[in-house]
Amino acid sequence: MVIELKDQWIWDSWYAHDGQRWHGFFLKADKSLIDPDLRHMNVTQGHAISDDLVNWEHLGTMLTPWRDGPAWDDKTTWTGSVVQDNTGLWHLFYTGTRASENALYQRIGHATSTDLHSWERVGDGLCLDLTGPNARYYETEHMIGHWHDRAMRDPWVMRDPAGDGWLMYFTARAAGIAEPNAGGAIGFATSKNLIRRELQPPVFVGNYGQLEVPQVFQVGKKWYCLFCTSSFHWSEDRIAKAGVAPVTGNHYLIADDPRGPWEVAPGFLDGDLPCRRYAARIVDTGTGLVILGFADGGKEQFGGFVMDPETVEVDENGLLHVVPAGKAEA
Repeated sequence: MVIELKDQWIWDSWYAHDGQRWHGFFLKADKSLIDPDLRHMNVTQGHAISDDLVNWEHLGTMLTPWRDGPAWDDKTTWTGSVVQDNTGLWHLFYTGTRASENALYQRIGHATSTDLHSWERVGDGLCLDLTGPNARYYETEHMIGHWHDRAMRDPWVMRDPAGDGWLMYFTARAAGIAEPNAGGAIGFATSKNLIRRELQPPVFVGNYGQLEVPQVFQVGKKWYCLFCTSSFHWSEDRIAKAGVAPVTGNHYLIADDPRGPWEVAPGFLDGDLPCRRYAARIVDTGTGLVILGFADGGKEQFGGFVMDPETVEVDENGLLHVVPAGKAEA
């Protein structure tokens, strides 16, 4: 196991390289809660460093929900991503929820750091909500009885390869879709300077009720959007066309451009029942691609640590394949 804490569960993680070493950021919660399902509402963000993505030095907690009175992120600070601007300043984009809303409405926050560990919110931290003219494309309210939350989480931020700005992708849901499991979306926003951003229509809608923890990256001429989802959240159409039975885990979209159009890749990349690995990231080590995600196993056998990296290969058709550790070493 890669990132593990004796007294805390670890789940969603994200990574950055500072030019010398890897930084791993992750959600964590105390095992004293006993029930791992309670971890989501008792969360902080942790930080560790590594030279090889296998051996990690833990540096402790880096971000917590706002503690000094009511705030948009006073209940939870969930999954995010980290990027560095042209001045060397680091930017963390993360998910936040409010206690007064019972954590049912998710929004996206922004903090900055010079050392990747001590983070300061930009203003009150809130940087994006489902507001403005393009909000009509999204479920902007909690659709009680239709879905379990108002989804806007797991931001992934990257430089815009077509210009000087930045692109943000996030987990969302599209408006006006009758089948709950056909309403999942990859939300989208653009920014010129990382400080102000504009909500755009989703770049992808359908096939699943939710596409969690998106990560967009390029290999060769193809673009990939990694995501995770549950076997319970496959749409009727996806079940009919996938060619594999529904599983829980990590899959991806594929496109020729980061703005799309995106299509679901054939089959399913990295899934099982019960789920083996969830909320994965694919990391380019400089010598190849590896996948890292947390050990799941379901509630009764919940792992709560980040697993050893496994190799990811790209075939001649541009499709991704995970090579299990034993086969990679053979």
